[in-house]
Amino acid sequence: MERYNTGDRIKVTTDSKIYEGLFIDRAEDYDPTHIILKLDNGYNIGIDKIKIKTTELISKKKDIKKQSQDIKTDSKKPTISILHTGGTIASKVDYSTGGVTASFSAEDLVEKVPELHDIANVRCALVSNMMSEDMRFSDYKKIALAIEKEVKAGSEGIIIGHGTDTLAVTAAALSFICEKLPVPVLIVGSQRSSDRGSTDAVMNLICAAEFIIQSDFAGVGICMHKEMGDTKCVILPGTKSKKMHTSRRDAFKVINDNEIAEIDYKTKQIVYVANEYSKKNAGELKISPEMDDKIAIIRSYTNMHPDIFNALMGYDGWIIEGTGLGHAQTNTPENEPNLRAIEKFIKKGGIVVMTSQCIYGRVHPYVYSNLRRLHNLGVIYGEDMLTDTAYVKLAWLLANVKDRSEVAKMMAQNLHGEINDRLT
Repeated sequence: MERYNTGDRIKVTTDSKIYEGLFIDRAEDYDPTHIILKLDNGYNIGIDKIKIKTTELISKKKDIKKQSQDIKTDSKKPTISILHTGGTIASKVDYSTGGVTASFSAEDLVEKVPELHDIANVRCALVSNMMSEDMRFSDYKKIALAIEKEVKAGSEGIIIGHGTDTLAVTAAALSFICEKLPVPVLIVGSQRSSDRGSTDAVMNLICAAEFIIQSDFAGVGICMHKEMGDTKCVILPGTKSKKMHTSRRDAFKVINDNEIAEIDYKTKQIVYVANEYSKKNAGELKISPEMDDKIAIIRSYTNMHPDIFNALMGYDGWIIEGTGLGHAQTNTPENEPNLRAIEKFIKKGGIVVMTSQCIYGRVHPYVYSNLRRLHNLGVIYGEDMLTDTAYVKLAWLLANVKDRSEVAKMMAQNLHGEINDRLT
């Protein structure tokens, strides 16, 4: 078949039917046996190449020049910054090609969400353009430095557009990296792309902007849908939140803690849920963006072998996601090699933190004898910390605190809302 470019109008003749539409070449990446056309009715259709008799170019893609709009700054309005890292929230569909494109400029954003211009002056910056599953510690540093730049420029608050899959991990990492934040930093994503009538991107952005302008909150938070319907958004704490569903719009939930606040989308009214939260201040932001790369998460599972532990002996720290109260497969003669591997790692200077595979509750080192055995070896029980939060916390501490004994002590201390003294 002749090679076409996305947006070319072609005619495809099969054994039984003739199709005409816009060619979309993104299908080649995941299914080389089909081609995809965007038909005139707006639907995409996949056509099996085996059934294609002929293809014919009708016309080449037409480049449509977009007329730029001038966004004027209103001196009476506060300024908020929107930092883009990629993900669905920054995307829009180009209906001339059927493809999804990323739009990062203030003009593009105001065109997509004109209500933002009524709330505040908007300043945009591109930090990166990636799927959130590709985030690395080096990307956290880029985001943190961009936050620092916007704070110094006088921004009243910062929205970070982010893919949802690792959004909560980034929120936790930035909670440690960005200390003494004088303004709110809200990480915002969307579960539905902006080309769909059911998109949640617009509402999430508007609610985040309203919260920044109206609230006295400072620090890192997450702003996403509270419910499936377009009624409320919720502000969640950066170190105690988790994505709980692959596709629901209310996928993000607070774990072992309270929400910070709710925002009514229609009335823009804010209702605080948390009794205590960090507030806007005139303090000086401190950025400590370095992270230790040699941290691993090891999930305890049935029929574990010590090879898993031994393969990670060169690392500086492990987060073991144990079962229940913090158990690991270390108690029977068959599983004792796992215990000895953990002991060896700790003796050579490695730090081991225990969390739980359970979503709610906390680990505890004293309820059972096998828990005490691990604790006596030097395993740190991470209270009610989420696994991902413990992971980025340990990576941050090992990169910024030289004394390993101090790191071990601080892992068990609440630094940024990651540990509760007690759960009700």
